[in-house]
Amino acid sequence: MLNLQGKSVLVSGGAGFIGSHLVDRLLLEEPSKITVVDNFFLGREENLRDAQAKRADLAVRRLDASDLAAMQDVVTERDVDVVFDLAIVPLPTSLDYPVWTLATNIGIATTFCELARRGLIHTLVHCSSSETYGTARGVPMTEEHPQDAITPYAASKSAADAIISSYIKTFGIDAVIVRPFNNFGPRQNPGSYAGIIPIIIQRVAAGLPIEITGDGKQTRDFIYVKETVDLIVRAYEVEESRGLAINIATGLETSINNLVHGLLDVLDAPEHPIVYTPERAGDVRRHCADVSRARELLGLHPHPLSQPQLRETIDYYHGQNNARS
Repeated sequence: MLNLQGKSVLVSGGAGFIGSHLVDRLLLEEPSKITVVDNFFLGREENLRDAQAKRADLAVRRLDASDLAAMQDVVTERDVDVVFDLAIVPLPTSLDYPVWTLATNIGIATTFCELARRGLIHTLVHCSSSETYGTARGVPMTEEHPQDAITPYAASKSAADAIISSYIKTFGIDAVIVRPFNNFGPRQNPGSYAGIIPIIIQRVAAGLPIEITGDGKQTRDFIYVKETVDLIVRAYEVEESRGLAINIATGLETSINNLVHGLLDVLDAPEHPIVYTPERAGDVRRHCADVSRARELLGLHPHPLSQPQLRETIDYYHGQNNARS
């Protein structure tokens, strides 16, 4: 088992939802340096507040992670050993700005591969997405499931995975790809590109009906963000992970209908109005991961979506609402 103690670590997208939780988790490993790179398109400074309180030397760089020259300057200045790459242009943005999404997401992966090829970083842990698989052709979905991207976002992530695999095979870079499924928890973006759980919480608080796109029977494999970041760290620690793609999920599927009703129960609003709207463009029908590789290699077993996890998420957003009022 490798460890991060004394290493200089960089997290791209580190002010975002999963990225900021990963920064919190990495601090427990006692790295010598930790650097966050974020363009703050989705990331928020407040997401790093806890980490900065614990590590006054945490360095934050407001930069585009697809800019090779800028990233080379940062990794050289900070003498970076390990990059955890979570920077993305998200799926909803790709529906409005597909060219920018494709160029940026592919550019980010290529940038860090090239820095690894040049020997400027030692290890790359790249966060891909379950969206690369498209709608499940069979369940559970193994890492060998066909790459069947539906959206420009998914296509960009699939291309990024292929680029990383090519650098591993051609240049022997030290890298692993992790594919998180549907994350939820505190700090998930509540704004224009919000996930379904923060949207439901906000609409109930505002007294607005919940909108479910399509028939609500589409399924997702929901995983709590704090368990995701444990698995990402473990993927670095286990040398046998190198060169592989690893699903990060629970192996259980939940329909959107069941998610909404379960969340309304925790919110003590079981009769809250629900309306169904037309299906969203690029929406996958079914997702459920095969987590055999993660169990065998990483040895961690995430919990199924639960009321305590939902309660912690709800409490976070209610706290945010109270702070604004």
